[in-house]
Amino acid sequence: MRPIFVTGIGTEVGKTVVSAILVEALGADYWKPIQAGGLDETDTDRVRKLVTNSRSFFHPETIRLRTAASPHAAARREGKEIHLGMFSVPQTASTGRPLVIEGAGGVLVPLNETHCMVDLIERLQCETVVVSKHYLGSINHTLLTVEALERRGIGILGLVFNGEENADTESLILSKTGVPLLGRIRWEPRITPELIKRYAGELAPALARHHRASAELTSRSRQE
Repeated sequence: MRPIFVTGIGTEVGKTVVSAILVEALGADYWKPIQAGGLDETDTDRVRKLVTNSRSFFHPETIRLRTAASPHAAARREGKEIHLGMFSVPQTASTGRPLVIEGAGGVLVPLNETHCMVDLIERLQCETVVVSKHYLGSINHTLLTVEALERRGIGILGLVFNGEENADTESLILSKTGVPLLGRIRWEPRITPELIKRYAGELAPALARHHRASAELTSRSRQE
């Protein structure tokens, strides 16, 4: 199973919560390659606190930046450089478990003057889960995100919608993209490990279906 890269249609759309749900559902390991801002409590810290299984391993971030900004801007402000050669799937990811990778911002967030987050996804040879949050403009942002991934030939496992259900918006996005729906995260007053475990149970069947389909496709490719 290739690494699963959790990306979003923008910032603050729920990538960390969805990452925690996927880690719980799959018994996966977790890696956040770039942490920009929030070093007192990183996204890795938050996911670790939300996951209840004892198997998951939490890899350290490759890049840690104090400034809460896009990676290229934060790195420049701190006198650092980011380049794709810094990143590879952690060598310690040999546990045999799936790996969930959480991005920073959206797919076209710049890492430097040349490369964006989508280039990192491509380098790490990941499949993706796209997190979409309902707000004015979210249809456009979701369609652009899917288009950017598909233009690179990057596989999309599915969409996760975050927030109260908006049937018209969701139906339109699913129809236009043809991307499967993995699940929906409703508005919750508080995110707890128990809540993550419940959502993990809801997403598990869709993830299992994909895993079977992916395994069958790989098997047919090898036979051919």
